[in-house]
Amino acid sequence: MQQTSAATHSVPATSPFKGLVVVELGHSVAAPFAGQIFGELGATVIKVEKHDGDAARSWGPPFQDGASTMFQALNRNKQSVVCDLRDAEQTDALKRLIAERADVVLQNLRPGQVDTLGLDGAALLALKPSLIYCNMGAFGHAGPLRHRPGYDPLMQAFGGIMSTTGEAGRPSVRVGASIVDMGTGMWAVIGILAALWQRQATGQGRIVDVSLFETATSWVSLIASQVLVSGEAPSRYGSGTASIVPYKGYLTADGEIVVAAGSESLFRSLARTVGHPEWITDPRFTDNPSRVHHQDALYGMLDEIFEQHPTHYWLEKLEAAGLPCSPVHDMNQMLAHPQTRALGLVQRVPDSEMNFIGLPLSFDGQRPQPRFRPPTLGQHTEQLLGQTSSHETAPTETHS
Repeated sequence: MQQTSAATHSVPATSPFKGLVVVELGHSVAAPFAGQIFGELGATVIKVEKHDGDAARSWGPPFQDGASTMFQALNRNKQSVVCDLRDAEQTDALKRLIAERADVVLQNLRPGQVDTLGLDGAALLALKPSLIYCNMGAFGHAGPLRHRPGYDPLMQAFGGIMSTTGEAGRPSVRVGASIVDMGTGMWAVIGILAALWQRQATGQGRIVDVSLFETATSWVSLIASQVLVSGEAPSRYGSGTASIVPYKGYLTADGEIVVAAGSESLFRSLARTVGHPEWITDPRFTDNPSRVHHQDALYGMLDEIFEQHPTHYWLEKLEAAGLPCSPVHDMNQMLAHPQTRALGLVQRVPDSEMNFIGLPLSFDGQRPQPRFRPPTLGQHTEQLLGQTSSHETAPTETHS
């Protein structure tokens, strides 16, 4: 089904991609996250899995409804077909499905695998010139490492993110969230949307390339811009940053708080709030470059001050002074916060006991909602490929 045909139908505000068909040759995190974004926004997403399923199905504990919560959190609003890509008959059935129905193909299989199988972008565009095909590789489509696989922690290391994360004098630290995998999924969606927009005018498809490495470099692009000027690799600053002072977290008497006094007026307000107005005229602290140069002295004094009182005391004083600040929440505190609830960020998946974080956007004040639960392995194989899966299937739902 073509993107242009969807314009003739009434499309709900939160389902702008209704009528779009996406085939996901994906596993783990990056491609499934991209597919889920499309699915959450109304597209029909067909997930192609091997006979033992996406490896993420076993990434637990915890598990819920027969699969890891990590898999369930990345694969709602999809249909699942099992296809042995080494079997010519099954692969031909998949190619027919793509030629007849697909607008978009996402793939993050092992480098070179789709070329061997005749499922690469050039081969599929020859079958269907209007297809948008997105490669989601590890190191990108060119260069000496283009054939190597990769995973989020490897790319946080290779892309420089880990070198900037953690405390000075201590080992590098990986960002806990899968920012490279999920960021690559977001860039895939952005690139595909640009290609779909062009297809509206030309009718022609194209190949989109994104990669984990390129995403990692984009996350550190601000830091890299400074290095490109100075030539100096940055130190690690914990909760702080290289070029803005004071701008970091502090231990309090009962927890942690982050204060971002990133302008001259905010620094003056902070100095008065913590009882040291003389800092305003101190030559070491008169402007941000001076404070950066003398940050050890300034942070040493602020650390001692913030430890004297509990977090709620500081939040009240700082907020009253108009100073940007935040407690350091753990996951349970974030999920239970009234702001999280007011935005409806935690969503119940229909026909299940599953709750997940929804997409971080709204249309006319409405956040897209999950339409149906993650599929069981091979649930839609017979329906979509005309083949019987060896796996137990749940009742299917008819989708556009």
